[in-house]
Amino acid sequence: MPVFQIKEDISVVLCGEAGQGIQTVETILAQAVKQSGYNIFSTKEYMSRVRGGQNSTEIRVSSHRVASYVDRIDLLLALSSGAINHLRNRISSDTLIMGDTEHINSVKNDKTGGNIPDSNFIEIPLMETAQEIGGPIFANVITAGALSCLLNIPKEIFDGLISDMFTRKGSEILEKDLKAGEAGYKIGIRLMESEGNQIQLSLQGQSSVRDELLINGTDAVGLGCLAGECRFISSYPMTPSTPLQNFLASNAHEFELIYEQAEDEIAAINMALGASYAGARSIVATSGSGFALMEEGVGLAGMIETPIVIYIGQRPGPAVGLPTRTSQEDLNLALYSGPGEFPRIIFSPGNLDDAFTLTHKAFDLAEKYQIPVFILSDQYFADCYYNIPSLPLEDVENENYLVKTTPEYKRYLITHDGITPRGIPGYGDGLVIVDSDEHDEEGHITEDLEIRTHMVNKRLIKMEQIRKEAVAPELGGSEDYQSLVIGWGSTYWPIREGVESFNKKYPDQKLGFLHFKQVYPLHQSVAEYLEKAEDVIILENNAQGQLANIIKLETGFEIQEKLLKYNGMPFSVEEVEERIIKFMGIANEGTGGYDETMDAGEVLK
Repeated sequence: MPVFQIKEDISVVLCGEAGQGIQTVETILAQAVKQSGYNIFSTKEYMSRVRGGQNSTEIRVSSHRVASYVDRIDLLLALSSGAINHLRNRISSDTLIMGDTEHINSVKNDKTGGNIPDSNFIEIPLMETAQEIGGPIFANVITAGALSCLLNIPKEIFDGLISDMFTRKGSEILEKDLKAGEAGYKIGIRLMESEGNQIQLSLQGQSSVRDELLINGTDAVGLGCLAGECRFISSYPMTPSTPLQNFLASNAHEFELIYEQAEDEIAAINMALGASYAGARSIVATSGSGFALMEEGVGLAGMIETPIVIYIGQRPGPAVGLPTRTSQEDLNLALYSGPGEFPRIIFSPGNLDDAFTLTHKAFDLAEKYQIPVFILSDQYFADCYYNIPSLPLEDVENENYLVKTTPEYKRYLITHDGITPRGIPGYGDGLVIVDSDEHDEEGHITEDLEIRTHMVNKRLIKMEQIRKEAVAPELGGSEDYQSLVIGWGSTYWPIREGVESFNKKYPDQKLGFLHFKQVYPLHQSVAEYLEKAEDVIILENNAQGQLANIIKLETGFEIQEKLLKYNGMPFSVEEVEERIIKFMGIANEGTGGYDETMDAGEVLK
C-alpha cells in the first residue's frame, strides 16, 4: 500500500461532473490553505456544459511559492464514476485516489485503458454522509472538510470560511454546511489514523502568507483597469472574458465606472469608441470569435485616432472552437485586425504583476498615442489563482492627455510625431469632428490624394515612438546562456519552473528563458538575445508558431525549433522539462510525470 508523503509541494486534484460543486470546494480550500500560511496555486479545466461531463480542479499546496500547472497528481478526489478515467493519463503509481465506493468499484471493474493497483484506492462515504445531513448537495462541503483535515488546516479557519460563504443563505442552511464540514473533518481524521498510516503530510506554513493577496489573472487585469482610470466598458458576455466584465461591473459604482452589456460585439466596440470620443477611458472584453465581429470597429479606432483598450480572452478556434479551453491562437487576429494600415500595441501578461502593470500601461499608451491597445489573455491565465505579497501600486501614475480646445482647433493637425493634441466635445471652444472616411486636418471628409498620403504618414509615424517605448522581454534562467527557450503570455510560469528544474539537474547546459510580455511591436533588444544563443526553441499554444512568425518578420531571425500545443490544455512543468531534455539531446532520464509520447495537438517542429 503506497504511502502518501509529500513535504514540500502537494498536487491535489478534484474531478467530477458539472453541477457537483467542485468550484465551491476550490473556493473554500484556496482560502483555507492561504489562511493557514501555505502557498497555493489553483487552476481548472472544464467542459462547455452546465451539467454532466467531467471537470477537474488542480490545487497545489506548498511550503514555497508555486504558480504553475503540473501533470503530477498526488491526491485525487474522484466525485463521479468517470473522474478516474478522465485523468488516467496523469495518474501514476504514487497517486492516492479517494472516492465513494461506487466510483472506486466502477474503475476497479473496468479493465480497459490500463489498471491502477487496488492499493492506490481509499473508499470514503461521501454520498452516504451527505444523505444523512440533508442530501447530495452537501457532498462538496464534506469533501472540502476532509481535504482541509488532511492538509492540517485548523478547524476554526474552515468553519469561519463556511460561515462567511453560507450565512446569507440562512441559519438552517449554514448549520447543515457546518455539520457537513465537521463530518468531512471526521473522515479525514479516520484516514490519518487508519491502519497502514497511508497519509503523512508535513508542510511548513508562513504567517506572512495569510495576509497576502489571493487573486487570479482576471482580478489582476481588472485591478489594472481600475488603476488605469477606466471609466467605461461595453461588452457582450463570452467565455473566458465574462469574468472581467463581472469584475468591472461589480466595482462600477465605487470607481465611477459605467458597465454596459451590449446586444452584440459590434455595438459593444462602437459604444466604447463613443465613450472614448467623449473623453472616458474605455475597454471592451471579448474572446476570439467575438472579437472577429469587432474588427470593423478596430479600423474605425485607427481612422479617427480614438484610444481604446481591447481585452481578448483567447480560446481554441476557429469559430466557437472549444469555448472553455485555452489557447494562444488570436495573436494574428489582433495584429492584422481592421482594414488599412495604422499603429497598435499588443501586450501578453504572463504573471499577476504584469497583468496589473501592463493593463494600467495599456490605458496610458492608448491615450497617449490615440490608438487601440490589446491585452491578450486566455482561459488558463484568466482562471488560475495564486498568492502574491502585493501588486506594484507604487508604479501607478496616470497622465491626462486631453487638451482644452480653442476656436482654431484642428483634431487631426499634422505634427512632427504624428500626435495631435486631443480635444473632446464640450471641453473648450473648438469643434471636434471625427469621421470614418479619410479626412483633412479639421476632420472633414476629403478625397484629396495628397492629403490622404499625409494622413497615412501621420498615423504611421507614431510607430517610431511606440517602438521606443516597447516593453523589453524578461530574461530568466542562466544569464550566460548557450541555448534559449522562448515563451509569451500564460506560458510564463510553466516554462520558468521547467527551465529552473532543468538548470538544477544540468548546470553545465546554461539554459536561458526569454519571456515576451509585449508581442508587438518588439523591443529593440530582441535581436541581441537571439543572436547570442547557439540554439533557440519556442513554446506556443497554437499550431503555427504565431509569435515565432512575428519575430522573423520583425528581426529576420527564424526559429527552427517550435513546440506547439493546441489541444486546449496549457503546458505543464513536466512537459516543458521533458521537451527541453529532448531538444537539448540529453538521454531521457524521465521527470516522473509526463509520457514521452507526443499528445494529440502537440507538434515539435
